[in-house]
Amino acid sequence: MVCRHRAKTIHSVTAPLPLINLSVMPSIMITPRLLPALLLLAAASAGGQPDPHLIPKPREIIAGEFASLAREIVIVPGTNEDDRFAARDLADALKMRGLKPTLGAGRGYAITFLRLDSPLAKKNLDQNKLVFTDEMKAEGYAVISAKNETVVIAASAAGILYGAQTVKQLVRTDGAQARIQVAVIRDWPAMKYRGLHGDLSRGPVPTLEYQKKQIRTFAAYKLNVYSPYFEHTLEYRSNPLMAPPGGAMSREDAQALVAYARRYHVDVIPEQEAFGHLHHILKYDLYSPLGETEHGHVLAPGDPNSLPLIMAWFAEIDSIFPSRFVHLGADETFELGLGRTRERVQRDSLGAVYIDFLKEIESALRYTKKRFLFWGDIAQGSPALVKSLPKDMVAVAWGYGSNPNPERLLRTFVDAGMETWVSPGVNGWNRVYPNNDVTLRNIQAMARVGQRLGSTGLLNTSWDDDGEAIFNQQWYGVLFGAAASWQPGESSIEDFEQSYGIQFHGDPTGKIDAAQLKLSAAHALLSRAGLGDGSNSLYWTDPYTGEGQVDAQKIRVVSHDFRVLAESAMVLIAQARSANSLRETDALDALEMGARRLDFIGMKFQLADEIVRLYGHAVDTAGAGGNPGHDLSEIASSINSRTQDLRDGYVLGRELFERSWRAENRPYWLYNVLNRYDLAAQLWIQRLDKVNQARAEYGRTRKLPSAESLGIPRVMPGVVP
Repeated sequence: MVCRHRAKTIHSVTAPLPLINLSVMPSIMITPRLLPALLLLAAASAGGQPDPHLIPKPREIIAGEFASLAREIVIVPGTNEDDRFAARDLADALKMRGLKPTLGAGRGYAITFLRLDSPLAKKNLDQNKLVFTDEMKAEGYAVISAKNETVVIAASAAGILYGAQTVKQLVRTDGAQARIQVAVIRDWPAMKYRGLHGDLSRGPVPTLEYQKKQIRTFAAYKLNVYSPYFEHTLEYRSNPLMAPPGGAMSREDAQALVAYARRYHVDVIPEQEAFGHLHHILKYDLYSPLGETEHGHVLAPGDPNSLPLIMAWFAEIDSIFPSRFVHLGADETFELGLGRTRERVQRDSLGAVYIDFLKEIESALRYTKKRFLFWGDIAQGSPALVKSLPKDMVAVAWGYGSNPNPERLLRTFVDAGMETWVSPGVNGWNRVYPNNDVTLRNIQAMARVGQRLGSTGLLNTSWDDDGEAIFNQQWYGVLFGAAASWQPGESSIEDFEQSYGIQFHGDPTGKIDAAQLKLSAAHALLSRAGLGDGSNSLYWTDPYTGEGQVDAQKIRVVSHDFRVLAESAMVLIAQARSANSLRETDALDALEMGARRLDFIGMKFQLADEIVRLYGHAVDTAGAGGNPGHDLSEIASSINSRTQDLRDGYVLGRELFERSWRAENRPYWLYNVLNRYDLAAQLWIQRLDKVNQARAEYGRTRKLPSAESLGIPRVMPGVVP
């Protein structure tokens, strides 16, 4: 029923796959059912084997042509309840694509799950010399996709689930007829812990239903950790003041999420900041006395009430989250030594005060028998003191730039004999759309070096620093993080860029992939112009302020090419949508919104320049006795004018942003962002009205007021009037 080439004939995906020659097949035990698969694989060799573009790339794969799924699909899960769950998950995914799979025995194209210790699995493995090694047993799997059936073999429930996810990716429904790609796969992960750290404290708080969708999607790409980040957004019965109404996870929601994630083999590891990043607690006068500074950000080590507060939080966490891990945070404690601990820090050093309090926290919570994660940024500056930390703590080394130095971030903890995880980021915070060029290079380097230095986990991060991040814009970085933590060594960015669209959105045209590259190129243009990248601050900046005029001088050089890239991305997205029925449409909406917001940055500065030139010309025309009406109409008419364009841009941006927000988040915090859209639109409405008033004044006096009196610069620096 199942066959596999000997180990020497299966090749890693990092090397070119061999063409299959049936004349040299005596080393392979060919069973009747596998023969069609081998024949298709051989046929594929004549014209080149099509790449299935799997995410993550399997360790070992030989891929062939496609087999038809025109007949009924029967998924045979066996009797294990975990395997039956994996079968139902696969069936649900295929139904979403328009297929009609059934569970259990029957006639049709069979997808069969076999446990390694079952007699049938053993028989087939023996007959076909399939080597299922010890390193595969925890989460690995083998998949044989043939013309008439597909078989998944694994030793564990996680392996069965991950094999089923790979089968999902082998199935194509983008053509006239559903197909499955013939393939022989053997696969297992490089890193034990592969996760996503999600910020729930800087604005967006996802609904429970969206978190469940996140869990399903994480598991689909073989992530096994989700770490929600709390500063003040987990409801504590012992400290009810902290959580904002409507903006926190309840105990019941957290327990429901944990139970849901367990079925997908995703471990929910909570992070409650236990040292720094606690302003939203310390801003209350009930808690402010515990801070290093008044209404500050950092708990003061040595305060008799600091440790009892932490212990109360983590006692409740222990009763909600069964994970053997818990994250203490403890990063960016920048205020330490600036207030109540000033003398102690001056006497003992910043590192000593920090490390001592971290050890106090660990000692106070040791009764929970958890393993404690902590961010490594502060402790890495005190290598001698790090050696005094308990060896079962886990240092999480984070770095988010395009050229991180993982060796430097990890070395202190590796030398101290501590377990480490690496933590890259999706670069979606403070930006109208993630800078994915930076994202992919960051993740690639952190995963590569982390694996080389023995890191057991990769915890990719999604932060919401300014409260405007949309998670549906960040799947690109999330999926590459999944690939880089599963695949050994350095993951190929180019392979991923050619795989994302087909696997996440079901787009066979390559247009979604091309759109992503266009937006990365747009970010790069802004960076070359000295503007960083497509930041939210650039989106909100008034071009007529002092800072806005500085930005205008920089962006002017690239604005046309920048806008063409963003607009081309919009066109590609529309073309991909019209060509196929795509998946993950909310994420496509968020992608399109990102392209539109990037384009608007360029348009805003262009039109602001044009308004200055037009009004200056209008003033000169009026002064010479001419009629400035045309220039004024171009600035502020009832239809099709520059100020209207800028008003309309913010109004449309508001509508699209609110739609994307509500697709994933609770209403909490939303109006903090929508108010910015309203104010920005009002600014251009006011300018429109002032120019119309100037037109009316000209009708009476035949004079135009100065540009400055209307809130418009007389000239823009760097622009010839």
